[in-house]
Amino acid sequence: MRLGYSMSYWGGAGLGPADHLALVREAEALGYDSVWAAETYGTDPASLLAWIAGQTERIALGTGVLQMTGRKPVVAAMTAATLDQISGGRARLGVGLSGPQVVEGWHGERFERPLARARDYLQVVRKALHQEPVRHDGPTMTLPLPGSEGKELALAVSPVQERLPVYLAAMGPKTVALAGELADGWLAIHFPPDHLARMAKHLNRGDLDVAPMVLTLVEEDQELAYDMMRPMLALYLGGMGSRRTNFYNRLAATLGFEQEAARMQEAFLDGRQGEAMAMLPDALVDAMTMCGPAGKVRERMAAYQEAGATTLIVGLVTPTRRLRSRQLRLIASLAPASP
Repeated sequence: MRLGYSMSYWGGAGLGPADHLALVREAEALGYDSVWAAETYGTDPASLLAWIAGQTERIALGTGVLQMTGRKPVVAAMTAATLDQISGGRARLGVGLSGPQVVEGWHGERFERPLARARDYLQVVRKALHQEPVRHDGPTMTLPLPGSEGKELALAVSPVQERLPVYLAAMGPKTVALAGELADGWLAIHFPPDHLARMAKHLNRGDLDVAPMVLTLVEEDQELAYDMMRPMLALYLGGMGSRRTNFYNRLAATLGFEQEAARMQEAFLDGRQGEAMAMLPDALVDAMTMCGPAGKVRERMAAYQEAGATTLIVGLVTPTRRLRSRQLRLIASLAPASP
């Protein structure tokens, strides 16, 4: 099982570009296989990864994830191919549907027919990356535009990799099945090992890179570890979505915490964030993150490997460069050996 490092979302705690670059370079030196940059309504991951590409040598560079609504599939293919060129073949294209809060609020489009949209998107991306003339007639997009002066065009820059890996972020069974059908990797966020194993059955293939993204903290004081996890987990379950649609909150319900997740979200959206954090039970934090003493984290990492994870992408919650550097070293020392 390979290790990946998620830079997550920039900002806060005084971490600047130089700090993030230093951490990526340290991850590379420690043997981490990949680094991933997220996209919401802040830092542009493509620009960030291009900057990092010129200052690293080996580590793979993944978008985790580009929002499908924010970038046409041919633009995502152009971005990935360009990053692959300047990095010498290290690009990984992670894409996802996002949710109504961002799609409708930030991009001004309806969050409609997500599964059909994802299928069309992946098919067009793949055609473009293969440098085929792009023609597509699907339920959510048609290229070239019918009745127009448009013509079939092919990507004019060749990726270094013969098959540039495309990853789909997916949480529900139908989207996971789509990842198995059309992608090279599956990005799953906040999934505990047992749920990862259950959902992986929908992939219907064994050659996919199963890459869960997990908030991780090695800390001998278990209560402190829980408390450090709560702010970020509360943000996901309470703030990354609307009252009606929050996929992370739904995941918590699926894992058996429906009432706790609902109460916590209500408090968060009412502006009572501190109260919302306190409402997160230890068992929920344990289910959706990986935190605690070294022995516990080691066992949890082994459980992910047993569940079928081939890449484990860790996200850090410690606020400073020094503390994050320490976490990168600790996590690398606990990683299970490949079978």
